[in-house]
Amino acid sequence: MDVRRGGGGGRIVGAARRALTWGALPLPMRITNGLAMVSLVLSSCDLLRLCSDRERPLGGREFATVVCQLASVVYLVSLFAHPDAPATTTGDDDDGQGGSRRARPAAAEPAPMHGHGGGMMEADDEEIVAAVASGALPSHRLESRLGDCRRAARLRREALRRVTGRGVEGLPFDGMDYQAILGQCCEMPVGYVQLPVGVAGPLLLDGREYHVPMATTEGCLVASVNRGCRAISASGGAFSVLLRDAMSRAPAVKLPSAMRAAELKAFAEAPANFELLAAVFNRSSRFGRLQDIRCALAGRNLYMRFSCITGDAMGMNMVSKGVENVLGYLQNVFPDMDVISVSGNYCSDKKPTAVNWIEGRGKSVVCEAIIKGDVVQKVLKTTVEKLVELNIIKNLAGSAVAGALGGFNAHASNIVTALFIATGQDPAQNVESSQCITMLEEVNDGDDLHISVTMPSIEVGTIGGGTCLASQAACLNLLGVKGSNHGSPGANAKRLATIVAGSVLAGELSLLAALASGHLVKSHMMYNRSSKDVAKAAS
Repeated sequence: MDVRRGGGGGRIVGAARRALTWGALPLPMRITNGLAMVSLVLSSCDLLRLCSDRERPLGGREFATVVCQLASVVYLVSLFAHPDAPATTTGDDDDGQGGSRRARPAAAEPAPMHGHGGGMMEADDEEIVAAVASGALPSHRLESRLGDCRRAARLRREALRRVTGRGVEGLPFDGMDYQAILGQCCEMPVGYVQLPVGVAGPLLLDGREYHVPMATTEGCLVASVNRGCRAISASGGAFSVLLRDAMSRAPAVKLPSAMRAAELKAFAEAPANFELLAAVFNRSSRFGRLQDIRCALAGRNLYMRFSCITGDAMGMNMVSKGVENVLGYLQNVFPDMDVISVSGNYCSDKKPTAVNWIEGRGKSVVCEAIIKGDVVQKVLKTTVEKLVELNIIKNLAGSAVAGALGGFNAHASNIVTALFIATGQDPAQNVESSQCITMLEEVNDGDDLHISVTMPSIEVGTIGGGTCLASQAACLNLLGVKGSNHGSPGANAKRLATIVAGSVLAGELSLLAALASGHLVKSHMMYNRSSKDVAKAAS
């Protein structure tokens, strides 16, 4: 019978290959691999000596040498033809990675894993899971080996269960496009985390209404922002202005002396050299355009802060590529320059810094509104005078006493984080994006309230990163800023930044009102406590 035909024949061929490569070997795979390599090298050396000595008679030794070489070649070729083979381990054998780790303790027999159609896991899947669990096949290589991102995540999930002895049944698997996150959002996925998304609004901002999606697990947050939106809309809306748009990256370089570093600083900051450096920088992207270069010196170390516009992308990768181009050029002019890192923390990314607070990073936005006195009383349940006094004592003086750096606000990070997660932004950039100073003043003879938020470092984009995921793209679409703006590149990202600032304005207004009226604790007891959990705790 031709074993190449039919499902049974294919299984026979697969079994034969596995027996040849690893399935029937009595020794651990690392030892057999080593023996095969040694045999190949020794036999090759002997054959070379035989070829150089043509008068040497052929005998049993020469025949054995040829057989050893052929056997070694066949073994190694078969091994590469089946690279997913796990190391055979029993009892006290090592884990197939050089014996550098202890053998894992015996675990209970795992429950059978279900395949695509709800049936039992296929034989090939079982082999792959065993290889990942043993360490013979690195988990991060599953996608490239299988060519199926969903299957890779499913098998990785099962291998994780076997290795840890703990299941992840509560972690959803279905409903995620695993192909979409490959190489962009997350490595070695096993599922995804569910977060509730609430909608606050409408927020009347710059003459347009927005329903603001917020992903959060903090009860009362969406309700609070929603109340702030209602107060703003009832007073005629809020207005925003974008002051600056420039993502930054600051490499760190070292020169032989502080004097030499100062020479490079002068060269990089000289207006006469800007067009040349900008041309080198701008080669990296159609949308990245260098805006300025500002340098700081620390001994013989130089930090060059490059700032550029990045279209509708948040732009970290874009500016980093441009910086590498310029560094390559500068090394020709300053051959004694040593590049320490493309990021020297003078950027500054994901850290609260004075340079971001003063110079800005990403989008710098101011948003303001005048809240009518009767709205303050009816919607916010407090008075203009109390709100102004509270803001001075809490947000300004209190933050100064605490030594705050860009934290002169009530809870800007709450709103920024919820919006970032919902719209696919980098949540870690909440650190600098939440830098905000909230100002309140009495206007119109003390009858009305002027409120503003100034946020110099809102780092957002509407393309790239997590914006490609279906849920996050839906939230961007709800705001009318999904994807790139082909008519006016960068317009969508700029509008998203103003929406972030407008939402922060609403959140600040409502929380300050709750504090001024003494309703904060009552509100959280109502919206941020589960009666079910309380009942369980009581029992």
